[in-house]
Amino acid sequence: MKGFVFHGPGKSAWEDVPDPGIRDATDAVVRVDAVTICGTDLHILKGDVPEVPPGTVLGHEAVGEIVEVGADVRTVRPGDRVLVSCITACGRCRFCREGMQGQCRGGGGWILGHLIDGTQAEYVRVPYADLSVYPLPGAVDSKDAVLLADIFPTAYEVGVLNGCVRPGDTVAVVGAGPIGLAAIATAKLFAPERIVAVDLAATRLDAAKGLGADAVADAREAPEQLIADLTDGLGADVVIEAVGVPETFELCTRMVRPGGHVANVGVHGKPATLHLEDLWIKNITITTGLVDTYSTPTLLRMAAAGRLPTSALVTHAFPLDHMEEAYDVFGRAAETGALKIVLGGPQHEVVPVETA
Repeated sequence: MKGFVFHGPGKSAWEDVPDPGIRDATDAVVRVDAVTICGTDLHILKGDVPEVPPGTVLGHEAVGEIVEVGADVRTVRPGDRVLVSCITACGRCRFCREGMQGQCRGGGGWILGHLIDGTQAEYVRVPYADLSVYPLPGAVDSKDAVLLADIFPTAYEVGVLNGCVRPGDTVAVVGAGPIGLAAIATAKLFAPERIVAVDLAATRLDAAKGLGADAVADAREAPEQLIADLTDGLGADVVIEAVGVPETFELCTRMVRPGGHVANVGVHGKPATLHLEDLWIKNITITTGLVDTYSTPTLLRMAAAGRLPTSALVTHAFPLDHMEEAYDVFGRAAETGALKIVLGGPQHEVVPVETA
């Protein structure tokens, strides 16, 4: 088959790779129908995730059809259309039992496109299939469903829920890329007083307004002053970091009010300075996190009901074998306006949901 292979920092190719097969009795093999590219994949290509070995097929998000299952798989069978989660869960270790599947110690966690071959290929082997793929409702199209493999659960769990967004809050989202936009969309579920989006790109700030941001700010123009003006000098109740560079993290800590929350979602490849000389007295909670995907079933139901603006984030579509072109477009998002790119072949025919 073909797959998109990482060969070291700055080196990658769409090339022939061995077909995956069943290795363990809990495995499934999925034919990939739709896949997307994550900002984390760009971090890998830059060398920011050194544990990814050269020769790894990248990707950790997909929608496809089960073609083979191991003897111990019980909840899916060949022919089922499924969402492949970015997180694999053994279901037995301490962390899985506590709902922290991202920290799985039983051979799961974030392994696809990280520690084992991932989803940016024609087929993918998924370990622990019973707990790591989700049967898809007929009402959810593949290009929408694939956004529920990572960006929506990540934004919702690591950003909105870890940040403890509440009704009436002022929420600042620093970074209006796909994760930041999904954070805006899911923060709105909690009826904050206002959401402020911060980014460098005017196109992304326009997208943020379209998804519900009440105000936007250019990151180069002292956005902390805008937050201060909107909150009588207090600062934002919740600040979500959705970029992953030292400057944006430090900006977040300057924008948060005393007693507020900074929820870091971005993947950082360099150290950031924690200014405890200013923060120690402010009762601030700072959270980090890898998504656990415990919210995926809820988000799937919401998507099937039309409650999530998934389609609004998809700006480009390519055939699966145009992976290198898609990476080029996604990697130059400031020039191309790319948000989420979906690659795939056969498109699922949506089954309309009848309402009384």
